[in-house]
Amino acid sequence: MKVGFIGIGTMGGHMAYNLCKAEFEVSVHDLNRELSKRHIEVGAQWADSVKDIAQNNEVIMTSLPGPKEVQDVALRADGLLANMKPGTVWFDLSTNSVTVVRELHAKFKEKGIHMLDAPVSGGPKGAQSGKMALLIGGDKAVFEKYRKVIEAIGDQIFYIGNSGDGTVAKLVHNCAGYAVQAAISELMTMGVKAGVEPVALWAALRQCALGRVRTFDRMGNQFMQHKFDPPDFALKLAHKDVTLATELAREIGVPMKIANITHAEMTEALNRGWGNLDSRSFLMLQKERAGVEIKVSAAEIQKVLDRDG
Repeated sequence: MKVGFIGIGTMGGHMAYNLCKAEFEVSVHDLNRELSKRHIEVGAQWADSVKDIAQNNEVIMTSLPGPKEVQDVALRADGLLANMKPGTVWFDLSTNSVTVVRELHAKFKEKGIHMLDAPVSGGPKGAQSGKMALLIGGDKAVFEKYRKVIEAIGDQIFYIGNSGDGTVAKLVHNCAGYAVQAAISELMTMGVKAGVEPVALWAALRQCALGRVRTFDRMGNQFMQHKFDPPDFALKLAHKDVTLATELAREIGVPMKIANITHAEMTEALNRGWGNLDSRSFLMLQKERAGVEIKVSAAEIQKVLDRDG
């Protein structure tokens, strides 16, 4: 199968190399031709232009910095839309704008070309080792037809849903990761300023109850199932703990924006009369504000967890 790859920089270079090792017939293009040397050494062909890639491959993959670059490669006169053949498929591996993805999907569909968003998660090390997740949005039948190509660059493949849904999942993942790290950094600075040695504090946190559970796994219980009674740990007790932490931060002069917002949310939930519900019950406030209902069965949650087995 002929696979054309556009954008062989930090992430794309590793992914294109793994496609070569998987013995696909690969051609590569980038603004910097020097990046293609190692790909050519293992059998890839250099393409002089995006147009060459578009005209001569059944599957095309792009790994580009952002929406602007993706739109340029897709829509310019010598780009993908003007030169790909009907029935061919384009996987955009970039972290993109949901609006841009869905607009491009519609334009390419009019011409009979399949466009799927397939953003990746795993960083350069994951791209190199192939231990990486891909979050797929678009036509499921097309995804299944070309699954082997995707599996050559990642070991965790998730079909999320319609066009743009893979991109939504990637943006949720990335933003959640940084938000969690921001919260942890607040508490770490408080702990260190309160006199605790940083490595000892970090090592202890890793092995406490929350530290030994993967961050997103706990969301499968109360939040995902919208089940806060009976409680695992009562909100009124959790509120007391967060109150003590934020009081300590004020005593030693550590700003705690995220923790203080969390405390305010818990206080509002207490004022709603939720003190005897589970400590995560304050998360219902966000569902309410967003106008979103999230309530799935325990069996559905278990199916996801069983995939790791």
